[in-house]
Formats: sequence, C-alpha cells, structure tokens
Amino acid sequence: MTTHVTVIGLGAMGSTMAEMFLKAGHQVTVWNRTPGKAGALVALGAHEASSPAEAGELLVISQLDYQAMYDSLGDVDLQGKVLFNLSSDAPSILREASDWVAARGGVLVTGGIMVPPPGIGQPGAYTFYSGPSEVVTRHTETLKAISDVTYVGADPGLAMVFYQSQLFMFWSGLTAYMYASALAESAGVAPSQLLPFAQETFGGIAGEGPMGFLKYLTAEFEERSYPGEANSLHMQAVGMGHVVHVQGGGDRRHAARRAEEPVRPRRRGGSRGRGPGHHHRVHQEALTTRTAPPRRSGAEVPRSSQGRRHSPQRPTP
Repeated sequence: MTTHVTVIGLGAMGSTMAEMFLKAGHQVTVWNRTPGKAGALVALGAHEASSPAEAGELLVISQLDYQAMYDSLGDVDLQGKVLFNLSSDAPSILREASDWVAARGGVLVTGGIMVPPPGIGQPGAYTFYSGPSEVVTRHTETLKAISDVTYVGADPGLAMVFYQSQLFMFWSGLTAYMYASALAESAGVAPSQLLPFAQETFGGIAGEGPMGFLKYLTAEFEERSYPGEANSLHMQAVGMGHVVHVQGGGDRRHAARRAEEPVRPRRRGGSRGRGPGHHHRVHQEALTTRTAPPRRSGAEVPRSSQGRRHSPQRPTP
C-alpha cells in the first residue's frame, strides 16, 4: 500500500530514510531547515516542501534533538498528524514532547534506530519504538522500509532508554577494544593478531558457555541475588589493577586500589545480600547512584517563525 510520508530533516540519516521510502514505492515529501539538501531526493521522485506546513498526515523526523522539532514545527498545525520522531534526546524530554504534540492535536511515537546511515533499509536493521501501540501497528508496514519495527512499550521515553542502553554497551565495548589493541601493539602484537581473540571474548560474553556473563548477570540482577563466592569484587579488582598498572605504570598495589575505588562498597561486609564483595555490586551501586539527566530549562520550546522562543518554562499547548 502506498503511503504519503513526510521526512523532516535531511542529514545523513533522514536522507537515507527518505530514499528507502521512495524505493518502497511511497509518496515522499521532504523538508530540511537548511535549504539545498533535497536535490538528489527530488531527482528520485520526492517533493521538496517549501515549509513543514505542507507535511502530510505521517511525518518521520530525523533531526539533531527534540528542540529541533520544536523549532521546526512550533507554528505548524498538527491536528490529526502522526509524528514518528527518531531523533535522540533524554527520555524525560521525549515524554514532554509527547504531551506537547498531543496538546496540538497530534500523536507522537518516539524511536531510536540502531544502525548508521548505510544500514538503513538493510537486513538486520531495527528501530525501537514507544508510544501508542495501535499507531505503531497501523504504520508498521510503511516503517519497515527503513528497518524492522521493535515496539517496547507505551511510555514515550522507553525507546530512548533502550536506544541509549545499547549505545552505552556499544561505545564501552569499542573503547575497551581500542585500549586493548593499544596494549597489544605496545608489545609488538598487530591488531589483526588480537582480533580473533577479541571476537571470541565479545561473542562468549553474549553466549551460552562458561563466559556467558550477560545471561548470568541478568538472572542475578532480576533476582537481586549476589552470591559472590566465585566472583569476588576483590579478585576482579586485583586483575583490573594489573591492567591499570600496564596501561599507566606506577605501583601495582596502588593500581589495584585505583581499579577497585569506583565500586568500593559504601558499607563494609555483605550487606543487602550482595555477598562478600561480589563484583555484581557494580550493578547495585549504579542503581543507587544513577541520577536523572539534567533537564533543560523546561522547554526551550518552539521558536516562532520570526525566531522568537515561546514560554521559557515548559512546552506550551
């Protein structure tokens, strides 16, 4: 079925999305805040709108953040429109944005796409969506032009929670590999020599074997059970201390203390069922100390068409 899709934002992500919608046979309108980016898409059959007010019922938004949506659509009548916003921002900002769109008669579905631009529309691509389930279901076939649809719940903030959790693991893992590769190279080991062992380590952590820590940890997180006998925090910190020592030099015992410091228990002993210094304490400490991301001053929300911002307090209806 052919659908009229309006793509707002023509950076690398938005342009590729628009191209995939065109290839899937949909009618596509495009608009970008900075003119001059639509030429290639127009040549493929897209219509370049002169204003976001020309948008159809279904909008797919790919911009820097949600403030960009406010700036772009602040003066647009959203009555009856469905907005799928795949921009990145804090979960709390997405929840505010959902209210802002609803106050203007529209419906917001939030999303986090889990591939870079070359992966959009390719096998294995998927996007987390959150918001009204019936709206996601109604547009699933259209959205499949850019990726598989993974619905995670009604809370508008959930798509970004899943998205940012994945990015946390992605960048932490890649950063660890960068340091590991540098360590190997310092001893004359080529990165290609380390690669197969890195692949085995990452695969093993996610697998079912003895190194399958993702599965083990998940069960213990949910049960709030931290036995600790086989995996003490002290034992892991000693090993990490050796890594710190190799990377930065200095006294080995001091390096071990440095490695353990970020997760040193606030109370001595095995409180709260976490066992004798179990390294899963890191998870409990993260739950305890995590703070919400800083809120913007309410809503730097939409500028008018003359560039003036509306209320500096919250997104206004």
